[in-house]
Amino acid sequence: MKQAPGPTPDSPTLTVRALPGLKEIGAADWDACAFSPETLAAGDETHNPFVSHAFLSALEDSGCVSRKTGWLPLHVSVERDGARLGVVPCYLKSHSQGEYVFDHGWADAYERAGGSYYPKLQVSIPFTPVTGPRFLIAPGADPDEATAGLVAGLRALRGETKASSIHVTFMREAEWDRAGEAGFLQRTDQQFHWENDGYATFDDFLAALASRKRKTIRKERRDALAPGITVEHLTGADITEAHWDAFYAFYMDTGSRKWGRPYLNRRFFSLLSERMAERVLLVMAQREGAYIAGAINLIGDAALYGRNWGCIEDQPFLHFEVCYYQAIDFAIARGLKRVEAGAQGEHKLARGYRPVLMHSAHDIADPALRRAVADYLQRERAHVAEAVDVLDALTPFRRTNEGDAADGAARSTTSPPESP
Repeated sequence: MKQAPGPTPDSPTLTVRALPGLKEIGAADWDACAFSPETLAAGDETHNPFVSHAFLSALEDSGCVSRKTGWLPLHVSVERDGARLGVVPCYLKSHSQGEYVFDHGWADAYERAGGSYYPKLQVSIPFTPVTGPRFLIAPGADPDEATAGLVAGLRALRGETKASSIHVTFMREAEWDRAGEAGFLQRTDQQFHWENDGYATFDDFLAALASRKRKTIRKERRDALAPGITVEHLTGADITEAHWDAFYAFYMDTGSRKWGRPYLNRRFFSLLSERMAERVLLVMAQREGAYIAGAINLIGDAALYGRNWGCIEDQPFLHFEVCYYQAIDFAIARGLKRVEAGAQGEHKLARGYRPVLMHSAHDIADPALRRAVADYLQRERAHVAEAVDVLDALTPFRRTNEGDAADGAARSTTSPPESP
């Protein structure tokens, strides 16, 4: 595909290419855009592992992302005079699975009205509800010009593929603002993140909580490990294929019970370990020398990203220990700013994770569907903002000028359930 977004008096014509896979662009060229000062300027990460060529190519080369799975790679690249200005990770989708920003209702309404919602263009990291850069700007390129070219390229690709819409999900707020200025509809949602307030130890974190909550978390940690369970952290060369075999059994068990068809295959994890093992943290629990549960995390320069968990034995509170408390331990030890524990889950609130806004942007071709979605999103944004404020007031942290006892009593009837 070659398209000219259209010259302006002060900008020459740009060339847009749709790349049918990361094999069309070298790792050095892609990562130069993903980790350039221009791309990173709006965030606190110097390395977000999910936008790396290594991670995205592992998804493609393992077959997890392909035409067969409904994720056809069509990455957009914008060039001027043969020099790349930026790239976008983009996929032509035939369904809405694996995205974590739900538009099934939009699709159903449009198709009942006689429209065809699929295919659609998805600008995201497949199967990954993690905020990060989506418009990847080449070093030295003008961010405004490159972003405008990438948006124009996405719209041209939408027309060429007869896609109904473009969806940019889990984008940074600065990109969200730019997308709104470019005419995209703006959407918000929430997640729960743990913030590192300069803690030196896990006990320092607990000291910031109301007394009752401290006691609850200590009890959960004791109960999780009481039956002789031990937990280990594995990174880099310490992760073997035997570890992946054990973890994949956990992953398949959880995925089969929750979704019916897990998104990731066994080969993906081997490729991930081969290409970026130093960015992987496996938290594995074992009893009597046999692994019984585990969680995979990816390590950024500012955050630890919790992704998938599974177990083959049910043990009360083990999920919280392996996924949340061990992640906090690791983040404190590494001096990371936060832990992002994935999508949804108000039970994270009681474990010290706070509500945080997520951002996505949507460009819909059909005017009638666009108007209906715009009206819905206006009301949804207000609801999400209100929900974040309400939930943030229910965090287990001590309130200023309030004692532990008063603070705990004020929330004793409003805290979310703490069962695993």
